[in-house]
Amino acid sequence: MEQTYAIAAGWLALAVFSTILASHLRVSMALVEICVGMVAAFAADRLLYPNALGADLDWLRFIASIGAVLLTFLAGAELDPTAMMAKLREVTVVGLFGFFAPFLGCAALARFVLGWDGPASWLAGIALSTTSMAVVYAVMLESGFNRTEFGKGILGACFVNDVGTVIALGLMFAPFTYRTVVFLGVSVVVIALLPLITSRLIAWYGNRTAAIRTKWILFVLCGLGALALWSGSEAVLPAYIAGMVLAKTISRDHFYVRRLRTLTIGFLTPFYFLRAGSLVSLPALASAPLVFLALFSAKTASKVFGLFPIIRMFRQDGKERWYYTLMMSTGLTFGTISALYGLTHDIVTQEQYSFLVATVIASAVIPTLVANAVFLPRHLLPIADEEIPQLEDDFAETTESSNGLGDE
Repeated sequence: MEQTYAIAAGWLALAVFSTILASHLRVSMALVEICVGMVAAFAADRLLYPNALGADLDWLRFIASIGAVLLTFLAGAELDPTAMMAKLREVTVVGLFGFFAPFLGCAALARFVLGWDGPASWLAGIALSTTSMAVVYAVMLESGFNRTEFGKGILGACFVNDVGTVIALGLMFAPFTYRTVVFLGVSVVVIALLPLITSRLIAWYGNRTAAIRTKWILFVLCGLGALALWSGSEAVLPAYIAGMVLAKTISRDHFYVRRLRTLTIGFLTPFYFLRAGSLVSLPALASAPLVFLALFSAKTASKVFGLFPIIRMFRQDGKERWYYTLMMSTGLTFGTISALYGLTHDIVTQEQYSFLVATVIASAVIPTLVANAVFLPRHLLPIADEEIPQLEDDFAETTESSNGLGDE
């Protein structure tokens, strides 16, 4: 237990340092945490011993995983079904092109330029076709775009893109068995009943101090996540759909939503982003930088050239189009999941896995930095007058907490 506390303190120290650094650099905290994780893992391996940070410990992997699940749930809660239907054509077209362009382009590069075998090439195409719901939502939340129709459109397109990735991984590599049928059936029933049951629980127990909503949501997400992993799928996919169907229910209490964000971003997601960075082997990249550059160039170019003309159908402003395109060019959660699936099932080698993960993480950092530094569409951000109610909300929440009122 002493070692567990020491390792946790080390990771939280990196999280605090990342937050301070992100504040001074004025960039996304999630991206800084990824970069700090890369450097910290390299330094710890060199100065102490291999895996000194304990990134492969079961408890740390669980915290990182539940952080990704909760962040994905919150992202889904930002895009309610009504908003999704209003932008159905946009998110479907952009999401499908965002998947197919890098999927085919990166698979072709891996097969015919890098000389990887067929299964490894297809796995590379799947891993590099993703967007990063976790990174995009974190950036949307920090900038305020999550409250705009522009940000909701990006989140919806990311969801469609990642659904394509999950389906491709399942059809090409994961066997379709009775477990898949059980998972789909149970998920449909649970998600259909979720709004009604959640509303009843809030009505009966929501004004007490038992934190029933948080416990209930965590129970549902962990249950669906366990079922998804048992069936060969991933825990974050049902989390996003659960967030969408509960969007109207939980958004009625914005104090609660903000407290759930505090739990997620303040404690859980730093472990996820820091661990994602720690998975990159800098020596492996240094030994063959051209492979990494080729994969990164293929992912970025296929995303940009595949999406920019399509996004022009929906966005006329130049900054809006470039920002939209670069946000869709990110990758992290499903990319690393797909690469890890390939490694554990002997589809790719350890070296190929390192290149894929490094490319995925670079795509989470570089396009986002460029988008926020050069193409940020400030004219779409919430106007300054909207900050006044926000300050009043903060004061009300502080008052409520001091009086011991409220659910959570």
